[in-house]
Amino acid sequence: MPDLVPIRRALISVSDKTDLIPFAKGLMDRGIEIVSTGGTHRALTAAGLAPVAIDDLTGFPEMMDGRVKTLHPAVHGGILARRDLESHLEAMDAHGILPIDIVCVNLYPFEQTIRQDGVTDHEAIEQIDIGGPSMVRSAAKNHGFVTVITNPTQYDRVINELDANEGCTSEQLRRDFATTAFARTAEYDATIAAWMSGTSSARFPSVLRLNFVGQRSLRYGENPHQAGAVYRDPDFQGPSVTNARQLSGKPLSYNNLLDAASALELVQDLHDIDPDRPAAAVIKHTNPCGAAVGDRLAEAFDRAYAGDPLAAFGGIVALSGNVDLATASKIAEGGRFLEVVLAFSFDEDAAGLLAERWKNCRLLAVGPLDDDGREGLSLRSIPGGLLAQERDTHPFSASDLRQAAGPAADDATHGAAGLAWTVVKQLKSNAICIATPNRLLGAGAGQMDRVAACRLAVAKAGDLTENTGDGPVIAASDAFFPFPDGPEILIDAGATCLIHPGGSKRDEETFELCERRGVTCLLTGIRHFRH
Repeated sequence: MPDLVPIRRALISVSDKTDLIPFAKGLMDRGIEIVSTGGTHRALTAAGLAPVAIDDLTGFPEMMDGRVKTLHPAVHGGILARRDLESHLEAMDAHGILPIDIVCVNLYPFEQTIRQDGVTDHEAIEQIDIGGPSMVRSAAKNHGFVTVITNPTQYDRVINELDANEGCTSEQLRRDFATTAFARTAEYDATIAAWMSGTSSARFPSVLRLNFVGQRSLRYGENPHQAGAVYRDPDFQGPSVTNARQLSGKPLSYNNLLDAASALELVQDLHDIDPDRPAAAVIKHTNPCGAAVGDRLAEAFDRAYAGDPLAAFGGIVALSGNVDLATASKIAEGGRFLEVVLAFSFDEDAAGLLAERWKNCRLLAVGPLDDDGREGLSLRSIPGGLLAQERDTHPFSASDLRQAAGPAADDATHGAAGLAWTVVKQLKSNAICIATPNRLLGAGAGQMDRVAACRLAVAKAGDLTENTGDGPVIAASDAFFPFPDGPEILIDAGATCLIHPGGSKRDEETFELCERRGVTCLLTGIRHFRH
């Protein structure tokens, strides 16, 4: 395989015409003939250039609404021919096939098309490129002699190499671009397969094709001895830490990304309960250690941080609105230390204050907290396989609650039940949380038994359950109480209402305890295990 290959002819057929004209002009100025198709040919001609039409190369017109134009031996023979094999050169000569040294193709915009509202199956199918991927794969296979370009960001490197190598490209460039080309066609085909699966009635297809784009390598994974990387789902809609705009701070770590994603999910759920009330969440090791709502974003943050200031040190904060200077000043108070602050957006002076307060703190602007992208599959790898399930997006609704025991629940109790049930959903199981209508008081997460989770939640809440001045105290459990021992611990600590799914064979014992102690017991009928 030669190192330097001279470039004499380029075939260009691009949907994304970014920088097309200056690139094509640069090639022609260096004596390279350009062959082009359809819209690309029209764009180049309109710019005053003189490309060869694909019809003139193949001797056949483009037909079937452009479905057939490059699927021809004159094209693929010119791309695939090995210049070091006499038999290939003889075949080219016998059939009048001209060598093609550059294939510059970016594919029909299938991904963009399927993201459009109201797009029909017919419209999507017509954006499935056939000739483009065929040419890209042919050129990538024959990268020993052919340079394949699939992205406008590669144009400058090609021009620079032509100038540095007297009109030739290097083996390293051709191999690099071929690698990118195969990754691109794999991504493209995976997106089409995923879309095709989504148009069928099968929720879980027999073959699950994943389509993630490498974003960057991470300093390390969960621990320094583990390598790590982050990949982005190009089809995901809505707010995401992988799509967030980082305003300041060090690059995000593996653990930062996990915690920030958990924080964003919780604050989205709190926002869904009442979009008019600002919400804040503080996350440590993917578990909420603080969560609150308020009349102002600064108030919501203050309440959330007060839930467990010890655990919040070095934590991740998510906020449901725009961070103004007043909110930033509240966040930066005292001896606090935060790894990530994530919000809808930041005023410039607010971002400047936080960046000055903590030089390394990552500030992430995620955009509006809409519902796009929240449905779909949750995937988790295990050795030798992958687990898939629907995401747990079941919303809280006070109308779904069923009163099983104790005094009738008033509006304040229903409000407190909403916050507590939302927070416990985000805690690792076994999970218990204690909350008021406005904030989390204490949580017990990831315990092997529910009684231990109850004791931990009570210990974390401390005397806050006696001195809230903030309405009823609600204790929520992510699953049913198998015995009344856990509920008794929570009631002794000051809980005036219990909320849980119900369904235990011993539910009646818990109901009797609540009746005896004058505590409201509400059932959701929904379990929220989070392993």
